[in-house]
Amino acid sequence: METYTLNDGVTLPRIGFGTYPLRGEAGVTAMTSALEAGYRMLDSAVNYRNEYEVGEALRRSGLPREEVRIATKVPGRDHGRTKAVASIEASLEVMGLDRLDLVLIHWPNPSRGLYVETWQGLVDAREKGLVTSIGVSNFTEEHLREIIAATDVVPAVNQIELHPRFPQAEMRAVQVELGIRTSSWSPLGKRDAAYDEAPVADAAKAHEVTPAQVILRWQLQIGSLPLPKSANPERQRTNLDVFGFELTDAEVEAITALGRPDGRLFGGDPRTHEEM
Repeated sequence: METYTLNDGVTLPRIGFGTYPLRGEAGVTAMTSALEAGYRMLDSAVNYRNEYEVGEALRRSGLPREEVRIATKVPGRDHGRTKAVASIEASLEVMGLDRLDLVLIHWPNPSRGLYVETWQGLVDAREKGLVTSIGVSNFTEEHLREIIAATDVVPAVNQIELHPRFPQAEMRAVQVELGIRTSSWSPLGKRDAAYDEAPVADAAKAHEVTPAQVILRWQLQIGSLPLPKSANPERQRTNLDVFGFELTDAEVEAITALGRPDGRLFGGDPRTHEEM
């Protein structure tokens, strides 16, 4: 598995496994299958209600703990410096782990205005050894610059909606400037995935791969860390098999150009902000 090196010197796999909404025994089975297929990062969140399943899948896989990156997210209801640390401690207990590899603030929750204090809580948790790397999710440029100015700590990751319909060129450029790794939720697109669009379909034919593989390869070539999710073992393997071909610059540009002028097609995370 190829890796990215974050701004704190820690490495993450270039593709992770998204776990929403995998739960229960079926969720454990799907996650264990993903680890057997070669994924080495499981992305969870308090609000996914599957942190126990993530820890159980890791245990069942038999893989050494240091080989798998485990990520979770602090929800909006746990914003605040002290509450954020307590949230991370609770996640560790649920997962049965003594350390997390990556913790994100699930969203800035701007109506409460506590995202700076929450970020300070993540910094505290890192200093306490509860987590190795810290970052954010669904933060805008304004939010990023505010927490950096307040703490002098730059997030290692910002996980955002990013797919061919919503390529986020401006936000990606900001994060390159700040040294933040972009990670993509819904990396293949949602209800209107671009599988049948000419730039994707033509590239799939040219490289003898699937449209999903083309989109995930596009994610890698624009520097993002995608988090595809599937409970199907064969699709899990296919989604991971994107390191044996390379899109041309023209193909990357054509796929990026699929982004709609009005931005995201459906608008935001499929979960409500209240759930975050």
